[in-house]
Amino acid sequence: MIDPVLDTLLLPFDDGLIDWPQSPALFLRARYGHALQSLDKTKLIADQSFRPDFETLKRAGFTVRDHDDGATYPLVLVLPPRQREEYRALLARAIKATQPGGIVLACVSNLEGAKTVENDLKALTGNIASLSKNKCRAFWATVDEGRDTDLIEAWSQLDAPRPVVDGRFISRPGLFAWDRLDDGSQFLVKNLPVLSGVGADLGGGFGYLTDEMLRASPDVTRIDLYEAERRALDSAAENLKTFGDRVTLHWADVTKGITGGLDFIVANPPFHTGRADRNELGQAFIRSAAAALKPGGAFYMVANRHLPYEETLKAAFRTAVLLAENTHYKVYKAIKGSAK
Repeated sequence: MIDPVLDTLLLPFDDGLIDWPQSPALFLRARYGHALQSLDKTKLIADQSFRPDFETLKRAGFTVRDHDDGATYPLVLVLPPRQREEYRALLARAIKATQPGGIVLACVSNLEGAKTVENDLKALTGNIASLSKNKCRAFWATVDEGRDTDLIEAWSQLDAPRPVVDGRFISRPGLFAWDRLDDGSQFLVKNLPVLSGVGADLGGGFGYLTDEMLRASPDVTRIDLYEAERRALDSAAENLKTFGDRVTLHWADVTKGITGGLDFIVANPPFHTGRADRNELGQAFIRSAAAALKPGGAFYMVANRHLPYEETLKAAFRTAVLLAENTHYKVYKAIKGSAK
């Protein structure tokens, strides 16, 4: 898979502008790609809270972690995300994880504001160098006495968990619809019946759908909330703790399948990566749901109107109907047939 940002991130090493240290470097928001195939696996410790990327790096042979262990490194690589508060906090975290005299190296696509992120790193460190290729920009700074310690500490807190929705939930920048109730999810809730038994919430985020179902349906004995982003799952754990054993949290890639025997499943599937629509993500959610339901079990899904999920639903379920729609969203109900 072509990954120009990752390719460009490693160019300073290929061009002799930065040397690999003797001890391992840290790679924040790491992801695997062609540029890493020939790299000595001992050179990097990968940090990734998104389960699909975590698993891909692990299968490739890298040491992978999903949280900060407090260690410091001579070199820290980082792929900043799009959300401003999240990426600024990540840059500050990268600097705090770098040993004195060490280097922080980042790369961003020009379409995602590379120059702005470069200037932010310079503001933290007081120095910067860069190169451009593949419509991306790699930039790096030495972490020395010129760093702005006050700004680093301030930015470190920019993505801290905080109350949202008038204090009803805890969330943090960078999560999907992090500071509000997503319109699609609210439309799904509005059209859900009273439920019962054991169910699942696929891609549950910080827990809004699960919270609504458990409040509205006292005969629901348990909901398994599946979420690929660890940062979201941590928020869900806080938001749903009052429900006790009626909730089980899973840090998992739903597209790889989930535990079966369920009476109902709900989902507001992700459908894009960066700027591109990814219909196959929602389609994989549908297939995983169909495989996990009991015969006669129900699947409720909300999706943007333009997404082509009808054929996948019809192929995976005995029946699939449009339950509700508005100018932006459609809600589907699908019933699993008996085993053949």
